[in-house]
Amino acid sequence: MIRVASYNIHKAVGTDRRRNPERILAVLNEIDADIIALQEADRRHGARVGVIPLAMLEAHSDYVHVPFNMRAHSLGWHGNAILVRKSAEILWHEPIHIPSLEPRGAVMADIAIGRHKVRIVGMHLDLSGLWRRQQARAILAHVDACETRYPAILMGDLNEWSRQSGCLRDFGRHYSFADCGKSFHASRPVATLDRIMVSEGLQVAESGVHHSAVARRASDHLPVWAQIKAA
Repeated sequence: MIRVASYNIHKAVGTDRRRNPERILAVLNEIDADIIALQEADRRHGARVGVIPLAMLEAHSDYVHVPFNMRAHSLGWHGNAILVRKSAEILWHEPIHIPSLEPRGAVMADIAIGRHKVRIVGMHLDLSGLWRRQQARAILAHVDACETRYPAILMGDLNEWSRQSGCLRDFGRHYSFADCGKSFHASRPVATLDRIMVSEGLQVAESGVHHSAVARRASDHLPVWAQIKAA
């Protein structure tokens, strides 16, 4: 059983409009997932510095970031980052370049957790429905083109307000969705924007939205999680 989570941390700016990475780490420790996909983990302008200092991540959590090395002080690529437990092994990692109207990207990593090996894709898709569908197809094509095959878990903020159409239809042809629930806005969740999807060979045993007092303050999104097992 592997526990995964996806969390748009809104550059560590909470619903009180204060930037507080300590709160984000507190939420991550509450979730206690083996693998976490983050969105908006880097500042948008300038050097795109990661909003969680690496020294803080090392000292106050059981996580390390997958080093995509796209920018010297970023956690990921266009704000997309993947955190794994310190005991995990990072087998491979790379950014995924996707078509975009505004700066967008996705990241991929192959992770060994004990005896299990999984492919993780983290993403943050466009506000435009037409661009979201192009991005979904680009991500699916990239994963499908990989020579090495692992069961895949796709996670992120899809920005898709519809329940079944748009990019959900594209992903749904190849992946099954975890029934996590509504995660946005954190103060009053009305939309299922954050998603976790699994490929053939994997099954969602349990899933949900992480509701806690600190999570409702730490970001404008609530984190979603899923327990994944072999099908």
